[in-house]
This record gives sequence, C-alpha cells and structure tokens, in this order.
Amino acid sequence: MKKVIKITAFFINVILLAVLGIVIYYNTILPNNYYITSGSELKLSEIITTMSCSGNVYNERLAMTEKSNVKRAELKLLGIIPIKTINIQEVEEPVLIPCGNPFGIKLLTDGVIVVEVSSFETNSGFKAPAMEAGIKTGDIIKTIDGQKIESNEDIEKIISQSCGSYLNFNIVRKDKNIIVKVKPELCSSDKSYRIGLWVRDSSAGIGTITFYDPDTGVFAGLGHPVCDVDTGNILPLSEGEVVDVNVNGVKKGKAGVPGELIGSFSSGKAIGSLEINCDNGLYGFIPSLKSNNQAIPLGMKQEIESGEAYIYTTVKGNQPEKYKIVIEKIDLHDTQSGKNMIIRVTDKRLLDETGGIVQGMSGSPIIQNGKLIGAVTHVFVNNPTKGYAIFADTMYNCSQNVIPVENAA
Repeated sequence: MKKVIKITAFFINVILLAVLGIVIYYNTILPNNYYITSGSELKLSEIITTMSCSGNVYNERLAMTEKSNVKRAELKLLGIIPIKTINIQEVEEPVLIPCGNPFGIKLLTDGVIVVEVSSFETNSGFKAPAMEAGIKTGDIIKTIDGQKIESNEDIEKIISQSCGSYLNFNIVRKDKNIIVKVKPELCSSDKSYRIGLWVRDSSAGIGTITFYDPDTGVFAGLGHPVCDVDTGNILPLSEGEVVDVNVNGVKKGKAGVPGELIGSFSSGKAIGSLEINCDNGLYGFIPSLKSNNQAIPLGMKQEIESGEAYIYTTVKGNQPEKYKIVIEKIDLHDTQSGKNMIIRVTDKRLLDETGGIVQGMSGSPIIQNGKLIGAVTHVFVNNPTKGYAIFADTMYNCSQNVIPVENAA
C-alpha cells in the first residue's frame, strides 16, 4: 500500500511540475497587451481561455487613442489554472493601404550628435578639451551657453568667438540632461579655437513605406529607427522631409555581405513630413500618396500564422510588386526590437534579383489572409534569404501618436 501511495505521489508531482512548466512557458511567451477588433473575441489556443475581469483601465502604452479604455482579462490554462492577467483594447478595424513604395528620407537632428572626440596640437602640446570635460561619443548637444544648437556651423561659430573662455554645454545622455564646462584651446596649425569634437546634424537615405492611412494622411515606414552610422544611437528628430525616390539598381546580397537597393532622389521637392523616429520606425504625413494597392484590414498579432504570406516591395523604379515569403517563426512576447517574426523569401524572381532581403527593403509590408500583419525590418547577414519582421499592429499604434488629439478616431 505504501508503495502504491509513493508511486501515485510521484506521478502527481510529475504532473504538477509539467503543468507548472506549461504555465511558466505561456506566461513568458504571451504578451501582456492585445488589440481586438470590435465585436470579436481574443483567441490564442485551444487550451487557453480568456476570462474577463471587472472594470476598465487606461494603459498609455497600449491605447491607440488618448481616450481608449483597456479591459483587463485573465488567461487560464484549460479554463482553470491562471496564467497571467492581460490588457485587451477593442478597436474599430483599421483599414490601411499596404504600400511597398520606396521613399527618400531627409532628417535634421534635434541638437547635434557627437560622433567622435579627439585631440589636436596646441603650443603647449596635444589637447582634447571635449574629452577632458567628459563629453562622450553619442552625446546630443542641445545648447551652448543657452544658445540652441541646430547645426555643425552653430558650434563652430560659438567656439571660434569664445576666445578660450569656458562654455557651458547642455547635453543629453541616455535621456538625462547634463551640463559640462569646456574650455576651447587654440590650435597651432590654423590658429583657430577648437575643442576636439566631430558632430552630425542630419541624415539622408531611402527606405520603404509600410502603410498609408487615406483618412488621415499618416504613413509608417522602415519598422526600425534611423540611427547614426557611427554611434548606432537613434537620431533625435527635429524635422524631416519625405521625397520621391527611384530605385536604379540592386547590389545583390550574399552570405556575409548584405545587399542594398541603389536609389536616387527624384527631386528635391518634399512630398511629406517626418514626425517621429522611434524604435518601431519612421512616421509622418503625406497629404496625397498614389498607390495601385487597395486598402485592407489591419491584422492583429494573435491572428498571424506560420506559413505562406507575401510582401510588397520595390526593386526597380518606384512601383512595388508582390513577392512570396514564408513566416517561419512568430514571437508574440512584447518586444520593441522589430524582431517579432522570422521570414524567408521563397519567390524565385526576388531571389534572382536581390538574393533575398537587402538594405532599403525595410518597411516592406507583409500580407497574410488578406490582412496587413507586419513589415520587413532586418536581414540575416549570413543568410539573406531570411530576415526579421515587426508586427503591423505595433506600427499602427505608433502611427496614432502622429495624429492630433482632436483628429484621432
């Protein structure tokens, strides 16, 4: 009898540990926040049920508009065992135009970003005033002695007129404001005052538009931020322009060497404005965007399935084409990295032309089951047929920050 009890207890413990493992697994991989369309229910798995909790809560991160209320719900395994409490926001089903059009980016930074600190020769030896004052690569210089800094020329003018007097630099480092005092030194080679600083005040390039909202004129693109090429930091956006682009050619990607679209600005005339540069892409306004694609519903992350899908992207001229891909992996867990899905290009035409995913294709929209579900963001350097993608509902949520409150739906 004791032996039977021990065996039974052993199997009960095994089952309990297995259930605990399943609960921990789902608690880890399932997001805390979800969107659902009006009148629908959240369905995740046959063994996971959603139980509504009483009351609403406002969640700033989840809310697609300022007035959105978010319902609380509890996920349970087999309808019995609690997994986690989540937030669910019910929204009217957004209908957006999936684009795939290339666009030119002209971005001016909010302040200037430090890309290098160095030394130079003076009559008393080599000096590095900026470095000695504690200025570091990646710092953003906002003001000097209270004067707003908008360009490289602004810094040069203030330093040259300092006559070697201490200057108060207001810089931003990792979202913190810091004041440092810097004393310019006279360079022996050209008799000008310097502090040993290299900065950047602008950036330009091309990317791909993910979607366009014809009701508001808001667009989303890239699916990842525009970063400084030297520091890797997100460029703080002061203002920016969208310009037309023609794709003139492709540098084909291969293992170890990422390819790229080769394009040129069609004209210097702006067709829109840039408003946000964040972890999840570029966002702004285009008053009128021509597209041959029809508007389709936005697909929520929980609707995405492994398997076939397709993208719109442009590898010649300025008109996107449709190409087949496969979604190999989906990571539903909350992330801001733009790496929610792993995709693989299967379309022979695209593989022949580009080798797979290349730089400049970031933002190419992904469509599955008639819905816009994501955008291409990164290429696997060692296998250009594969890459990462971001959820479209994450980008849509970010795009709502572009809309003035009085115009938000």
